[in-house]
Amino acid sequence: MASKLDLSFSSTIPDGGQTVICLVAEGGTLLPTLDKAVAAAVISAMSAAQFTGEVNKSLTLFLEAGVFVLVGTGAGVEAGSAAEEIGGRVFSAVDGLETKRACLPDQGLSDEVMADMLMGMMSAAYHFENYFTETAKREKTVQVTIVSATLDEVHPAVSDRMGLMKGVEMARNLVFEPPNTLFPVEFASRCMVLEALGVEVSVLDEEAMAELGMGALLGVGQGSRRESRLVIMNWRGGADENPLALVGKGVTFDTGGISLKPAKGMEDMKFDMGGAAAVTGTMMAIASRKVARNVVGVIGLVENMPDGNAQRPGDVVTSMAGKTIEVINTDAEGRLVLADALHYTQTRFKPQAMVDLATLTGAIIVALGKEYGGMFSNSDGLSDQLSMAGEATLEPVWRMPLGKAYHQQLKSHIADMKNIGGPAGGSITAACFLERFVTNTPWAHLDIAGKAWADKATKTVPKGGTGFGVRLLSRLVDDWQPVDTVTDDS
Repeated sequence: MASKLDLSFSSTIPDGGQTVICLVAEGGTLLPTLDKAVAAAVISAMSAAQFTGEVNKSLTLFLEAGVFVLVGTGAGVEAGSAAEEIGGRVFSAVDGLETKRACLPDQGLSDEVMADMLMGMMSAAYHFENYFTETAKREKTVQVTIVSATLDEVHPAVSDRMGLMKGVEMARNLVFEPPNTLFPVEFASRCMVLEALGVEVSVLDEEAMAELGMGALLGVGQGSRRESRLVIMNWRGGADENPLALVGKGVTFDTGGISLKPAKGMEDMKFDMGGAAAVTGTMMAIASRKVARNVVGVIGLVENMPDGNAQRPGDVVTSMAGKTIEVINTDAEGRLVLADALHYTQTRFKPQAMVDLATLTGAIIVALGKEYGGMFSNSDGLSDQLSMAGEATLEPVWRMPLGKAYHQQLKSHIADMKNIGGPAGGSITAACFLERFVTNTPWAHLDIAGKAWADKATKTVPKGGTGFGVRLLSRLVDDWQPVDTVTDDS
């Protein structure tokens, strides 16, 4: 089960004594259209309780006419993130009811605003309970009826949000899964569901990757009994155009390898495939919404384990690009996976632009906390579009520097480069490493180590796997404008 919400649509308020949700604008303005006598009773009780519609405030009224939950909207309800947050609070209010059943009558809002509210409700309702065995631990479904003369499941705005939410849910599900259940081969098999939506999915096994010379990616997984995979998901929704490319790091579990991580918190390393989850979820959202654009998603799937056959500090591996890499730290493995995935994607598909996502470094959390994803790019145009998409979807990114001074830290005395730099600027030198595998293509690297997993819930994102990146990338694809400025700073 991925959602606690059961949405339905009706042209009239249903019988059965359901709780009625009422939005209240600041100043005490009741937004829904109600029977005059009922509205008067609600307004009178609201006034007595001194409820003025302040944002983030709610009030439950038990009246003779029924139960009413009032949710404050502040100055008003605007489309986008504001409406989504109100939708999240509506869900929370109904979830707090004993019956968990309510209807949302016509609030006099536009269809677009209502659709965004529904998106917020659906996002807040996500719940992962696959591994509970006791019925008491399972969450009761929240039932909400939307009363509208125009909205239903097939309304373009509603179906768009539902398709987007399918992608977010898929990404969250993947991130939540335990590593003994979701390993590279299993992850690859779950991508095959996209074929039913028209996505062309192909999987490269270790033999195929070895033939292509992917020594960097294969070196990471050689200590695991689980085989590595590269998955290519190709959506041909546009005309005759080069695709946009999305590339994801998929380390299904990261022990650090021989450079073993501390035991404390290692269980969290199941979400080191958050970048791959975001790319896969984005492809689900794009295909579900039938986006009229060509998009390819490529994810490198490995498990990084210590073993007698594991990669060692001091090893030298040869990437698909032909560049040699001295492995100084086996826990800097994600960049090795992405190096081959980026080169493969660029040479095979010649994309208009390429964006990679990875839970790559703890250093980005030191720099930005958990408020932003880190963004590194060789293209101002691509960076600007990602920044705007992030602001619009509540998945913000902050651009970080690149430059020759950071590249200098990657010099090796026996190979073309090392896989880590010095102790300072670790997220930047990691991005510089990736930049060496990108040639004349607008590219951005998103370090989402602080965003793939949430320690606490927000109004629309529950605690745990966030699905960060799906909405950001989907908006980038929706609003894409070609860019051609590439800065060579290596």
